Amino acid sequence: MDPIATARRLFLKRVTRYGLSLALLTGAKPAFANSKTALTGIRISQATDDHTRVVFDLTGDIEHNLFTLADPHRVVIDLLDTRESSAIEVSDKTTTLMRGLRSASKDGGRLRVVLDLRGKARPRSFELKPDGKSGHRLVVDLHATRLSPTPIATNQQKRSKSKKQFVIALDPGHGGRDPGAIGKRGTREKDIALSVAKKMKAEINRTSGYRAILTRDGDRFVALRNRVKKAREAEADIFISLHADSFHSPNVKGASVYALSLSGASSEAARWIAKKENASDLIGGITLDDKDDLIASVLLDLSQTATIQDSLELGSDVLSHIGKVSKLNNRKVQQAGFAVLKAPDMPSILIETAFLSNPSEEKKLRNPKYQHKLAKAVFKGIQNHLKNRQV
Repeated sequence: MDPIATARRLFLKRVTRYGLSLALLTGAKPAFANSKTALTGIRISQATDDHTRVVFDLTGDIEHNLFTLADPHRVVIDLLDTRESSAIEVSDKTTTLMRGLRSASKDGGRLRVVLDLRGKARPRSFELKPDGKSGHRLVVDLHATRLSPTPIATNQQKRSKSKKQFVIALDPGHGGRDPGAIGKRGTREKDIALSVAKKMKAEINRTSGYRAILTRDGDRFVALRNRVKKAREAEADIFISLHADSFHSPNVKGASVYALSLSGASSEAARWIAKKENASDLIGGITLDDKDDLIASVLLDLSQTATIQDSLELGSDVLSHIGKVSKLNNRKVQQAGFAVLKAPDMPSILIETAFLSNPSEEKKLRNPKYQHKLAKAVFKGIQNHLKNRQV
C-alpha cells in the first residue's frame, strides 16, 4: 500500500471525523470570540487564467473556516459571526476558474459563501489589516494546479499581519570542507555564494522594513537541515539559497531559479543538480535520508503545497529581475527535490547564479561589482513578490 496515500487518507479522515477547522489547525482564535462583523463588499479579479482572487471587505477582524468539496468542485468559506449582506450580490461572479458564487446564513451566526469551480483548484486564504487605503479584508486565492487543493494559512502569512519587518534568510551554499563547484581559474562556489550573500545582506539591512540573516557567515560547513532550522528559528519570511554551479559542458551558461517539487525534478538537468546538492550532507558526515519519518511527514503535510505555490511565485519575481542583469539558463522557475527547500511554512528558492564551468561567467562572478548588481536584482525580486501579496 502506498504510504503517502495512506497518510493522506488518515489525515483527511481525522479532519472529517473530529470536525477540525482551519482555525484549530493554524492556531487561530476560537470561533466563539466575541465579534460583530459586517461584510461590506466582495471583489473578484483574475490576474491570469491560472489565478483568481476573491477579496471580502469587512468592518472588523474575522474568524473563518475554509475547506474544499468535490463532485462538483467547490470552495466553502464560513465567515463566523458575520451578518448576511447585499454585498454578496456582485455583478460578475465568473472567471476562468470560478463559475459562480452563492451564500446562505447558517446556525451560530455564520455566513457561508460557496465558490463554485469549473474544475479542481487549490485555494489559499489569509487576512489583511487596514492599511490606510482599505479596511479589514479576507483574501481567498484560487490557483489552477496539479497539487492537492489545500485551504491553508502559512506561518509567513500569520506573522506578516503583525510584524513590521520582513526577515530574509540568505543561505550561501556549501562551505568548509565542501567547496562546491570549482572553475578553471580556481574560483570556488562556496566563496562566490558567501560573497554575494554578504552584499545582499548589506543591501537588505539598509532598507527600512527588511532584515537579513545568514545561515553561515564564514567558511564553515553547515548541514542542510541546520540551514533550514536556523532560518525557521529566526522566523524568516523567505529563504534564499545561493549557488554557482558547474556542468560537464563549458558552453552551458545562465542563471536558474528552483523551487521544491514533491514529485521530483522537472528536467534531467534539475535532477542531476538536485542529487549533487543533496549529497553535500554526506560530505559533512551526516547522512540525508529522504525517507526519514520527519522529512516524510513534512512532505506529506498538506501545508507544503501552499508553500510550494508561494515559492513558485517568489521564484518568478526573482527570475524576472535577475534577467535584467544576467543571461538566463531557463526563463521559467524549475522544480527539483533540493533538501534545503523543504521548510513546510516558508517560501524557499534556490538560485544558481551562473555556471563556474563557463569561462566568461566565472570571470563575471569574480567581479565584486557584478556580485553587487546580482544581489540587488535578487532583492528587488523579493520586494516585488512581497508587494504583490498585498491587496
